[in-house]
Amino acid sequence: MKRPLRIVLSGAGGRMGRAVAAAAQADPRFCVIGGVGRGPAPGLGFPSGGPSALRDFLGEADVLVDFSLPAPALQAAAAAAKARVPVVSGTTALDAGQMRRLRGLARRIPVFWAPNMSPGMNLLFELAHRAAAALPGYGAAVIDVHHGAKKDAPSGSAKRLAESLRAGGASPETVSLRVGDVAGDHTVVLAGPGERLELVHRAHSREVFARGALSAAIWTAGRRPGFYGMRNLLDR
Repeated sequence: MKRPLRIVLSGAGGRMGRAVAAAAQADPRFCVIGGVGRGPAPGLGFPSGGPSALRDFLGEADVLVDFSLPAPALQAAAAAAKARVPVVSGTTALDAGQMRRLRGLARRIPVFWAPNMSPGMNLLFELAHRAAAALPGYGAAVIDVHHGAKKDAPSGSAKRLAESLRAGGASPETVSLRVGDVAGDHTVVLAGPGERLELVHRAHSREVFARGALSAAIWTAGRRPGFYGMRNLLDR
């Protein structure tokens, strides 16, 4: 039997880190060998520690999966590149300079980055572009709703939806709401004379993002250096 894919989690103690850990622990194809964050995180079921523990974990890893914050995400990715370990990252709110640094690491290792790991959400990116192109002159908006503790607004997915609409010729407005424990709701609105089109994606739980990240981990491990995303995964 082929051995499980050995994963190190960056941002292991956060909401998404714990969701990825739970999904991996329920799937025999994966083994989480360590996690890093601000410090040890209790109840994960595997060793965890602060950033200084990352180098030791990477020595045994097949892939780093990152759901953290921009600065620690770049630090973890740089350490992974030094260890020649592929990276799968779902961290959002990276600024232009940070994205350049992440893309630069892809010259040494495979780097898979996506603002949203849901297959349905990635289809919505494409549908938004097509709808805007098919309805020239229609007003456009993106509405994103997430739990109250989410740091970035608009979300990375909302930004990508707005980019898709602009590529289709629209000039969208973006509205962000941070309430309750919503895992992630996104609505694209295109309004014209006498009608309104709405395209909606609702994530019922973080499990869909965790499963997507694990699928990306399998796909990315063993790839040649390069910068990849969900389109590469879904078009395989």
